[in-house]
Amino acid sequence: MGDYLDIIRRVIEEHQAIRGHIKLVGETVSDRVALSSLEKTRADWVPGRPEVPAETRDKLQQAMAELDAGIKNHFAFEGRALPSLLGELFMQAILLDHREIIFALKEGKALAAEIKLEGLTRGELLTRESQIQEMINKIVRLIGEHVMREETLLDMLQRVLEAEERNK
Repeated sequence: MGDYLDIIRRVIEEHQAIRGHIKLVGETVSDRVALSSLEKTRADWVPGRPEVPAETRDKLQQAMAELDAGIKNHFAFEGRALPSLLGELFMQAILLDHREIIFALKEGKALAAEIKLEGLTRGELLTRESQIQEMINKIVRLIGEHVMREETLLDMLQRVLEAEERNK
């Protein structure tokens, strides 16, 4: 039971880190820092600019790569730690979210890798920048929604386990 509480606490802490409240407890890349970097990069895109500096383009690609690594690290931990706690059906539901997020990150990384805005008309430039903004917004939304769903479940389990420990 204590192990389950430790798992729940770690996952919740990592979720809080993703949202920028505390540092990630994970082993490698911080998904909180990467998500924050991705959100900052979103603000760096200025609609209609004829060229995006290579630095801004590189920041987006780096933020996407770091977020991908951090999320995969977090999901790997959950894949090892949560099945015995949640059971098969809840774990399948969580894995559906994980696959959707990983797919969106794959699409985002591909879009970031092929960014070439030079030579586009103003209309084409605005369309391309809009695609980039939509991709970033989608990833941020998917991660936020997943964190809220998973934490609701984990908070409920944590309450039960803590009550059981107090009643020993």
